[in-house]
Amino acid sequence: MPDDHAFSSFISGPLTDADVARVADHGIWGPDGTLDPDAARLGRTLAAALADETRSDLLTDELAELVTRVRAIAVPAFPRVETTDGIRLSAFTLRQLAPGPHPLVVMPAGWTPLGWSLFMYAYLTLAAKGYHVIAYTPRGLGIKGLPSTSPGFIDVAGPHDWADGSAVIDHAVEHFAPSTIGFMGESYGSGISQLVAAHDDRVQAVVALSTWGNLADCLYGNDVRHIAAVAALLRLTGGPAEEKFDGRNRAILADFQAGTNMPAVADWGILRSPQSYLDLTNENGTPTFFSHTWHEGLFAANQVVDTFEGLRVPKRLNMWIGDHAVPEGSGLVAPPARPGDVNIPLQEAYAWLDHHLKGERNGVEDWPEVSNQIMFTYRTVPVRDPESGRPVGEHWIVEPARRESHARWSDVTTGIELLALTAGGAGGADGALVPVDAVGADAAGADAGRVDGGGAEPSWERAFIAGVDTEATAMDALMETGQAEWSGNPKTYDTRKFDRTHALVWTTAPLTGPAGSTAARRVRGIPRLSLTVRSTARSATLVAHLFDVAEDDTARIITHEPLNLDELTPGQDREVSWRLQAAAYDIPEGHRLMLVIDSKDPLYGDVSVVWTQTVVSSSEGAAAVLELPLG
Repeated sequence: MPDDHAFSSFISGPLTDADVARVADHGIWGPDGTLDPDAARLGRTLAAALADETRSDLLTDELAELVTRVRAIAVPAFPRVETTDGIRLSAFTLRQLAPGPHPLVVMPAGWTPLGWSLFMYAYLTLAAKGYHVIAYTPRGLGIKGLPSTSPGFIDVAGPHDWADGSAVIDHAVEHFAPSTIGFMGESYGSGISQLVAAHDDRVQAVVALSTWGNLADCLYGNDVRHIAAVAALLRLTGGPAEEKFDGRNRAILADFQAGTNMPAVADWGILRSPQSYLDLTNENGTPTFFSHTWHEGLFAANQVVDTFEGLRVPKRLNMWIGDHAVPEGSGLVAPPARPGDVNIPLQEAYAWLDHHLKGERNGVEDWPEVSNQIMFTYRTVPVRDPESGRPVGEHWIVEPARRESHARWSDVTTGIELLALTAGGAGGADGALVPVDAVGADAAGADAGRVDGGGAEPSWERAFIAGVDTEATAMDALMETGQAEWSGNPKTYDTRKFDRTHALVWTTAPLTGPAGSTAARRVRGIPRLSLTVRSTARSATLVAHLFDVAEDDTARIITHEPLNLDELTPGQDREVSWRLQAAAYDIPEGHRLMLVIDSKDPLYGDVSVVWTQTVVSSSEGAAAVLELPLG
């Protein structure tokens, strides 16, 4: 056991019901991708109460009752698990007291400075369901001096982390003799869970929450560095980079930040990608559950979909409104805020484990492979000030957003609407998006390249001044914007403020759907944009955004994706085609679809040159078209 005061020294006082309810409602994130202080304190306080059973006074009545109930069936412990190279990983265990064998869930910690202590509520929940639990902090993560910190250097889900996961399994087999073994992880822990399962066939089920499949794509998709994501992650390691990473990984990090030696950075990411080991996972037959978000800011959706498509095992993909760790985050750290509330993303994750580790026939055996939550289809009411009764500017969800199930991902998109981009009007007026043709689902997002835009407007070109950002951004802040979406408050854009000097805009006419339809367009799947570009510089960045625009010119974002173009010949055309991120979105009757292309976004490292000109064009042989997936 740790020193009884080790966790208590990081605690400012007892938890209140209001503290816990706030975390349950608002999740684990604070400003700028930092951890919410109350979420962090909740985890540390539960750890302190389990380290010293006399400290239940730190807990609310509900949490104290849960700890008492779990202590009656399971023994808590705080071991160090030794790895093959002598690192002693910090761990927390709950061992079932009743005669076994019992199933085991291993939870590698997410990428946080608190290590395993953040998700104490999840471990207690699993133990109450009859599981042995081992949670551990991957090597190198955590605040110096915190008992949940592991020594060594962070390997960023590299081979050391795979071997460490197997060492944790060895520890479990020796001390618990489990009947079955599953891995469940959030964020960093989810990627490690997949990688350990690929390399160790003792893992019999995986739950990967807010995960990645291709880390190289997350870091450098479309030759674009995801600088905001990496910066946010570096703030969460628990210490400065020179203390947290060895020389080789610091060199990779330095190359990424400088934009140099990027092929080596990509190779480094591929080594750490579960997608690279699908043959091993498929050979092991490991049932795999993914839970992800449409507007994921760290690990964008398409690479998870691509990895999911490569799995030939029992599998499930849940896609939700929000951003990284938002849908399930509050349920990992706190009980529901109100009686009757349920964290559905976690409820389904636990059901996956119950079916594949316990053998329960709980409906999982009949699940289709895919469930998509349709963006912003929830019903909300204004939140009002309790004293004045006036709206405070936020909304509260009173009816959850609709979900759609599909037997497989390929069923999500049933057809493609081709929309031709047209020339703008006089005086720099916006261009139009004009229907060209309807094609079958086989054309959806194909990587074969350009789609024939037969019937599109003859040749045209439009220009904008590059290197200056506009208000057409993907989000205000990592996690914060997605948390607001999940809570019923998606970001609203004023499209009149999009600076047409530094962006190009195309819009459909007001849309109508078939008779009896609930939406004018049911966007389902992965859009693709094809056009021709040239620049007065040797490099250019194109950031494409799709918006749903209401009658009053306010908008909500559907999806986006950047593209960097290097080694251009100034004044020479280049044909390009790229996928935007997957989406499931209903555009209401009378709304318009808007495409905005600019050259910068705070999330990304662009290669645009300030005050140079970028020209987008279309020609008879290379039509500028948007492939809009419908379902």
